[in-house]
Amino acid sequence: MFDSFTDSPVGLADAVRAIGFSMGASIVVYLMYQLFYGSRQVGAGVHRAFIVGGPAITALFLGIQTSIPLSLGLLGALSFVRFRTPVKDPAEIGFLLLLIASSIGASTSNYLVTAVLFAFVFAALGVQRLMQQRLTLTGWGNLMLSVDRDSFEEAEPKLTAYLEERVPGLKLVSASTLDDRVSLHYQYRRRKGFDWAAFLAELQQMAHPAKIETFLS
Repeated sequence: MFDSFTDSPVGLADAVRAIGFSMGASIVVYLMYQLFYGSRQVGAGVHRAFIVGGPAITALFLGIQTSIPLSLGLLGALSFVRFRTPVKDPAEIGFLLLLIASSIGASTSNYLVTAVLFAFVFAALGVQRLMQQRLTLTGWGNLMLSVDRDSFEEAEPKLTAYLEERVPGLKLVSASTLDDRVSLHYQYRRRKGFDWAAFLAELQQMAHPAKIETFLS
């Protein structure tokens, strides 16, 4: 019985090496996500599945790489899977692809190719971060406003004009309506020495009688 249990096309040493490498790569992908993307706080939180997902994908490929029927059966099984949480930012797709590529590299013993991939991706993300910081001085921030829907139509022209005048590099990211409130999500260029307390006080006075809820990051 023990012989039949250990009878596998993939040896124990190969399995431990592949899944261990995949686990390490998944942790690196998780840390890269937090370093280069996590501060934006606009994603769907896909990074929470990285540490489990990477070794699981590697194990799947180790199990099916020697069997065409198993691979076809896997495609049929996965066709029933439906993910209810949408990917909110295309940047998350890149991290998911990096996780899948590292998992496939581990399952096919392409460790050098995977390491080179990580080196190039890390360098590219580092250059991108450096360029963003230089172009925007201190980086991007998020400003979220929530206004009563009944007051929004009247307050919107004054609100937009005031924000464009006072907040540098302002751009509207998204707008939504929920429970009789309109929510606006902006991004702006951070600026040292900006008096946010005075800005928020002036914002409330300008929008009166409408009540505005604000969130800054």
